[in-house]
Amino acid sequence: MKQLLLAAAALAMAWHVPVFAQAQQWRFAVFLDDEPIGTHDFVLAPAADGNRSLRSDADFRVRLLGVPVYRYRHLAQEHWRGSCLQSLDARTEDGSERTRVQLRTDERGGLQLETPQGVARVDGCIMSFAYWNPALRQQAELLNAQTGAMERVQWQRMESAPIAERGVQVAAVRWRLTGTAQPLDVWWTEDCRWLGLDATVRGGRRLSYRLR
Repeated sequence: MKQLLLAAAALAMAWHVPVFAQAQQWRFAVFLDDEPIGTHDFVLAPAADGNRSLRSDADFRVRLLGVPVYRYRHLAQEHWRGSCLQSLDARTEDGSERTRVQLRTDERGGLQLETPQGVARVDGCIMSFAYWNPALRQQAELLNAQTGAMERVQWQRMESAPIAERGVQVAAVRWRLTGTAQPLDVWWTEDCRWLGLDATVRGGRRLSYRLR
């Protein structure tokens, strides 16, 4: 275990991954084609032993002529050891569809994943789509906390460009994520601070996160 922790620390340094020594939060305004539709907040609470807990809370409402036509709610509680997910309890309301995904330690000390499709055992160090931790760019598979699927992904560094951070333009690097249903662009600063994302969703519309 000590050797694994040292290796993980060395890898993080090589990728300039920030050390989360204090509680942090990322509070995003969410836009659909530049129209505000809600918020998505992430609150990270680290511990001295290297474990961390994260609460993810999303609430979107799409309106047509002032009338609500779609709602999305997602609430997840995650526990991490280093960059390895140890447990997850995620509930999602996607329109009329409701799902729950749980990851927890089984009686043999491994990880058990419970999804709407059933129960499965997962091995090794897994990560969800934890954009707050740029170590996920090293992963070939990521856990979708809404569906419970392990999705094969690829990352490609794109161009640098300014992006709004609480109303101020700051320098950022765009990373393209592919392998998911639609490509997704994630924005970080050069020192790996998460700034936002842009995704293509149903109907070819653009969903954007910007820090508020």
